[in-house]
Amino acid sequence: MAAAISRGGAALFISTINTRLHHNKMVSVSARCFSIVRSQGTFTGRHFSLLRSSRTARLYCSDSPQSTAAEAASATAEEGAPPGPPPDPLRESADALDIRVGRILKAWRHPEADSLYVEEVDVGEPEPRTICSGLVNYIPLEHLQDIKVVVLANLKPRNMRGIKSNGMLMAASDESHENVELLIPPEGSIPGERIWFGSEDDKDKQPDAASPNQVQKKKIWESVQPHLKSTDDCVAVLGIHPMRTSGGMVTCKTLKNARIS
Repeated sequence: MAAAISRGGAALFISTINTRLHHNKMVSVSARCFSIVRSQGTFTGRHFSLLRSSRTARLYCSDSPQSTAAEAASATAEEGAPPGPPPDPLRESADALDIRVGRILKAWRHPEADSLYVEEVDVGEPEPRTICSGLVNYIPLEHLQDIKVVVLANLKPRNMRGIKSNGMLMAASDESHENVELLIPPEGSIPGERIWFGSEDDKDKQPDAASPNQVQKKKIWESVQPHLKSTDDCVAVLGIHPMRTSGGMVTCKTLKNARIS
């Protein structure tokens, strides 16, 4: 065993020694060696403490001093890299929701419930979804025909007075819940496109959506919904993160600082 410690870093080599020392400069080994480069630690007697981090500890095998030097330089550069953003549990929960652009193909009054409409909605699947929404007291039926909407698509289906509802139309409402407006995808949005929160660059960072069972079991929607609102410009946001499609930001028509559900 040989241990070498320098001001710039520390290396610990463990192997089976096959040959003798040559000029006190080289040790020939027959097995792989482990090298920990630039570990932030202290060596006092028999104690050596390490910062166990992938940025400061590198594991590799080589019998070449040149390779070892190159790895040490690489580790040094990585150690100076800025840390990534801290985890954001709210964003992670919101990213698990499958919120999509939809288009209402047709809508009609629920035959068994005075306060409900029934809509057939294209959300980019082979068949349209049937969704029931309690909008009778807020939006005239003729205003629901052939319009783009925002659909929460990974809720478990619910039986609503004899009709299975598979999703939810998202809307903004004022504090008294006397005024309700559907969220509006920007011009050019395509039915089925998944909606995200944040900047334009965040589109490609979306993870897969949770299953309806996961959304229900983990109460994902319940944890996200209180943080959804509209701004003074009627833009739908999660905290400070705007709701987006590839065409731009999702809005409502007139309601400012309204809750979204």
